[in-house]
Formats: sequence, C-alpha cells, structure tokens
Amino acid sequence: MEIYWYLTAPDGPQPWTTSGSRQVNYAYFQQIARAVDHLGFTGALLATGAHDPWILGASLIPYTERMKFLIAIQPGLISPTLLAKMAITFNQFSKGRVLLNVVSGDKNTLGAYGMHLDHDARYDLSDEFLQVLRPLLAEQPVTFKGEHLDIDNARLALGNGGYPPPALWFGGSSDAAQEVAAKHIDTYLSWGETPPQAAEKIAQVRTRAERHGRQLRFGIRMYVIVRETDEQAWEAVEALYRTMDEKAIAARHKLASGSDSVGQSRMSALHNNHKPDNPRELEIYPGLWAGIGLVRPGPGTAIVGSPETVERTLRAYQQAGVEIFILSGFPLLEEAYRFSELVMPRLDLSQTASSTSDNSFTWGNLWDRPLEDNA
Repeated sequence: MEIYWYLTAPDGPQPWTTSGSRQVNYAYFQQIARAVDHLGFTGALLATGAHDPWILGASLIPYTERMKFLIAIQPGLISPTLLAKMAITFNQFSKGRVLLNVVSGDKNTLGAYGMHLDHDARYDLSDEFLQVLRPLLAEQPVTFKGEHLDIDNARLALGNGGYPPPALWFGGSSDAAQEVAAKHIDTYLSWGETPPQAAEKIAQVRTRAERHGRQLRFGIRMYVIVRETDEQAWEAVEALYRTMDEKAIAARHKLASGSDSVGQSRMSALHNNHKPDNPRELEIYPGLWAGIGLVRPGPGTAIVGSPETVERTLRAYQQAGVEIFILSGFPLLEEAYRFSELVMPRLDLSQTASSTSDNSFTWGNLWDRPLEDNA
C-alpha cells in the first residue's frame, strides 16, 4: 500500500466558501510539501488547477528529500517531445522522484486552451501522445505519424541520470480511456467509487491489459475525514455539511454541467446534485460519504470514521485490487498531520519506515532542531 497526499489549490477548512478559504501561496505550498516529505507519505499529486504543476513541483524540489511528485500533464496542450524533455530534466534534478499523471480532460476545461476535440478523439490523441512520449522517456528516438501528431526523428540530448524513466499514471472510466490505459499506462487511477465498483473496474482494465501482454497497478483518489472516534468523524462531516449552501452547490453544478467526462458522471450519480437534510443519507457504503461531490468537482467521496474504520475501508479497497491511495482533507496541512498520526501507524508502509531510518527526524527531537529545518 502506498499513500499519496494532495498538493493543489484551493484549500482551507471549507474552500467552497469565502470565509473558509485559505490563501494558497508559495510559502504555504512549501509547508505542505515538507509535511508530506517528513510524515512518510509516498508523495503528492500536483493536479491541474490554479497553479501550473510543473513550475510548482520544480520549485519544491529543494525543500524535499523523499516525496515523489505526481504531476498532471494534458496531451494536446504541449508537444510530447517538449514534455519528455521537461520530465527527464525534472527526473535528473529530483533524483528520480517524478511521476506523470496523464489527464485527457473534458471539453469544458480544454476549450479555454483552444483545444476542441470530442470525447473519443481526445483519447485517440492521448493514445498517439503516449506512443511518442513513452519511448522518449526511455531515452529512445521516435518517428511517428498519426492523425493528430507528426513527429520527425525526435530524440533528447539528455538522459534520466541513471534513474528509472518517469512512470505513467492515468484515469478514465470510459471504454476508450480504459483501452488507452491498458496499452500504455503503469498505474490506472479511479475516483472515489465503492470497493465493489472499484473491483469491477479493475477487473475490466486488467483483462484489457492482459490482451496487450501488460500488467498494471491500480490506485484511487479520495478524501478522508478521520477523528479519534466514528462519532467525532461524523460530527466533522455535519460541520462541513452545514457550510454547503445552495450557492456553493450551484457553482459546482455549473462547473460540471455539460461535461463529457464519464468519471464525472459516475461521481455526480452518487448524490444526484441533491442535498438531503441528513448528511448520512449520502453514505453510499459503510464509512464512505459522497457529500463532498456536492461542492467539489472530480472525486467527491470521503472515507469517514475512526482510525480503525478508516483502516478497515482502506483494506477493503486493497482487497479489491487497489495498491495506491491519493488522499486529502480540509485543510491539507492539518489533515496530513492528523492522518499520519492516527492512521499511518496502522498501515504497512515501507516509505514510513524509511522516512525515519536515518534518524534525521523523530517526533522526540522535532523541536530540538534548527528553526529553518522546522519551517
């Protein structure tokens, strides 16, 4: 099991409200990255958002030692040759700590960048893009001609510096997306579906990959609301729920309306854009709450409960075939500490052990270290 955190704005106790939003600037990103690095998380997702993930990730390399940077990339918005050069440069400078999350996007967001392709055409483009990108990352020359890309004798002047090529991650629920993943991707990601739903999708993608003679790893992106007891966790849910007013729900619905993303449709179906009086009515599986999807696009499901309950839910996903969890909470900084203290000691995480193996960090000597190391 690997646990990643989240490193993308917006953030705050209730970031869908003005009063609950927090200023997210470079100094704050440094705090979160350092927390992820020393708390034992495997790494963090730098998703598409307000800040450019490449600039953000590169700027945080000097402030981290262990964490991996899972950086979102979007085919069609950048040349695969230029992207490969950026990725290998990052891989060298970070000593092998970059991963690439391939995001095909949807028509709502990509139109603003001048890209106007329908759903299946975007995945055709992703297919071609990855046929060029993957060998370039492996330091091989590429010549390719397809419907969307025409690449003539691409080769890079630099290599990965002895580190493995950046691995490729990818998400998408449609048949077209699953086929692209089966052909090219190392880790396939889902959004916050229930363990039975995740198991069904994993079986589908695994079968497709086997047809291409390949094996994939599987991950899931979710929120987590953990407290000392189940009762306290659901009290935290109710506190969040009270801030989800009609304005916030309408804003999220407007953002997602017209989207041709199958994954977004699956997430919206969990709550049907309806806010019942009792938040527990949106508990879609024991310990899984779909209410965050009312005010946030993308993965809107949270694992809710005590450390024991959260661990039990993570194990249920693990039994379904999920090896990697990308989690987050509100706010990112405080909830990273809470999750690391309450849940991570219960999990078998090799990264956690390695994070303290050199005695550079222990809870006991934290406040005895120089001030600049505690920032």
